[in-house]
Amino acid sequence: MKKKIVVLAGDGIGPEIMTSGVTILKKAVENSEIAFEFEAHPFGGAAIDAKGEPLPEETLTACQQADAILLGAIGGPKWEHAAQTPEQGLLALRKALHLFANIRPISVPNALLPLSPVKEQIVKGTDFVVVRELTSGIYFGEPRHLGEAEAYDTNRYQEDEIRRIIRKAFEIAQDRRKHVLSVDKANVLATSKLWRKIAEEVAQEFPDCTLEHQYVDSAAMRIVQNPTAFDVIVTENLFGDILSDEASVLPGTLGVLPSASHSESGVSLYEPIHGSAPDIAGKNIANPVSMILSASLMLRQSFNMNDEADRIENACFEAMEEGILTKDLGGETTTTAFTEAILEKLK
Repeated sequence: MKKKIVVLAGDGIGPEIMTSGVTILKKAVENSEIAFEFEAHPFGGAAIDAKGEPLPEETLTACQQADAILLGAIGGPKWEHAAQTPEQGLLALRKALHLFANIRPISVPNALLPLSPVKEQIVKGTDFVVVRELTSGIYFGEPRHLGEAEAYDTNRYQEDEIRRIIRKAFEIAQDRRKHVLSVDKANVLATSKLWRKIAEEVAQEFPDCTLEHQYVDSAAMRIVQNPTAFDVIVTENLFGDILSDEASVLPGTLGVLPSASHSESGVSLYEPIHGSAPDIAGKNIANPVSMILSASLMLRQSFNMNDEADRIENACFEAMEEGILTKDLGGETTTTAFTEAILEKLK
C-alpha cells in the first residue's frame, strides 16, 4: 500500500530538521506494509522567493491530494515586510484544508527534568494534551479595523465549530485518562458562555469521561503550579495559542515537542511547535527531535502505525537519557550526529 507524504521543509532550520525527520521515518517503516512516497514542495518564505507567494497553487493542490503533510518551519526577518508573509501562507493552508483541531502533546521525559524551569518534583510525570480550535475565533473574525486612534477585532464562534473541537477533545480523552478540562472566560465573554454551554451538551455523548471548566487565567497559573493534574485541555484559538506556548516551556526547550492539525475527514498536517530559528540555520546545531516526533505522531494518528511510532519515540528518549543532546539541551551533539544515533538505535 502506498501513501503520499507532502514535505514542506520551509525556512530557517526547517530543511535541516526535515531531512532528519524523513531519514528516520524511512528507516522506521522500511519493513512495514505501507510504502511512503515523499513529495517536496516550496512553502512559506522559500515559496515567496521561488514563486512570489507563500502558498503556491501547486503546493496547495499537492497538500489536498496527500495522505499526510510534514511541515518543518516557516518565517524569518527576510519576509517580515513582504506583501504576503510566510505566516499568512500558513493561515491560508489551515483554512483551505479545514484544519480545525490543533493537537499538542506536552510531556517531560526524565532526561529533560534538569532543564525544566519548574521544580522537578512539580513537573515530573507531566503528560497532557492541548486541543486548540484553529480556524475560527479572533484570528479570523470580521469585522476588524486598525485606525490611527482606534482598533478592533471580532471574536466569533459558531455552534458547530465549538461542538466539533469539544468532541475531538473527548475522543482523545477516551484513549487517555478520560478527563477533559474546557478553558474559557465565561464570566466575561459571550463566546465563552456559548462555548461552555456546548461543552456541557457534548459531554453527554461521552458518559465515560469527566468534564471540568476553568477560566483561562486560572488555567495558566495551574499549568505552572500543577502540570501533572491535566489530561486533555480544550480551548478556543487565542487561548489555545497562549496556553500551549506556555506549556511548551515545561520540558525546558521547544525542540522536543510535536504537534498535529486535523480536519474532520481530510488530510492532517504535522509540525514542530517551534519557529524557524534563522539565527542557527545552516549551522548543523538545530534539535531535530520535535520534527522526528511530529513524524512519529503522523504514524500514529494518520496511519495507525503505533509500533513504528513507539520505536522512534523510544529511540529519541533513550538517546537523550544517554546524554546525546543538542546544544539547546546543553549538549554538543550536531543535528546530523543525533540523527545517526537514532538510526543506529532503529537497526
